[in-house]
Amino acid sequence: MTENAVLIERAQAGEKEAREVLIEQNLGLVRHIVKRFWGRGYEPEDLFQIGVIGLMKSIDKFDTSYDVKFSTYAVPLITGEIKRFLRDDGMVKVSRTLKENGVKIKCARERLGRALGREPVLEEVAKEAALTVDEVVLAMEANVQVESIYKSVYQSDGNEIFMVDQLADEKQSEQEALLNHLVVRQLIGDLPEKEQILIKLRYYQGKTQTEVAKVLGISQVQVSRMEKKILLSMRQKMADG
Repeated sequence: MTENAVLIERAQAGEKEAREVLIEQNLGLVRHIVKRFWGRGYEPEDLFQIGVIGLMKSIDKFDTSYDVKFSTYAVPLITGEIKRFLRDDGMVKVSRTLKENGVKIKCARERLGRALGREPVLEEVAKEAALTVDEVVLAMEANVQVESIYKSVYQSDGNEIFMVDQLADEKQSEQEALLNHLVVRQLIGDLPEKEQILIKLRYYQGKTQTEVAKVLGISQVQVSRMEKKILLSMRQKMADG
């Protein structure tokens, strides 16, 4: 067994020193991954702390019987942890202070969980994060809805599956249909009044071009030309958008 594998097994058995050695050895890997996410409006240190959480999860989950290097296994977990943070943060707009406190709390819970071997209580998290209990509650409440849909549903081959991913798969066609519907509504709303009437009569009420021509007071040929022009313009806007 390699020295790295021995360290991992010792760390998974609860040996603090072995865990710290592994973390220290792989901080360069975390920094390298974090660089990919620079320039997105977040402090590099915040992203680095989140990346370290992904590294610690890699240490906890890695199976030393795998025929793969630890760093190879850790990269997607570290990357995934950062991506989830960015995704969660983007879904709920909170103040910068709440964002920073959220990172502190997450890191504090990870550290205490490893040290205590259990989920820490609120007062312990507050003390570890150097925050008041009220500040911890406020920051956690700001993110509770987001966290709930990113809970791990089950694990397979070392990969976490999240509730939101399942929902996204199940709702993908429905979401695409809704998006298309909204886009079409927006495009119709941008048309001049006469063109809006034409499209609504033709495609929402099923009127013929001759019937539409009578309503608009123009010829059927004019309706046909106008309709082709409108549809071509809408199709182009959808392609460009």
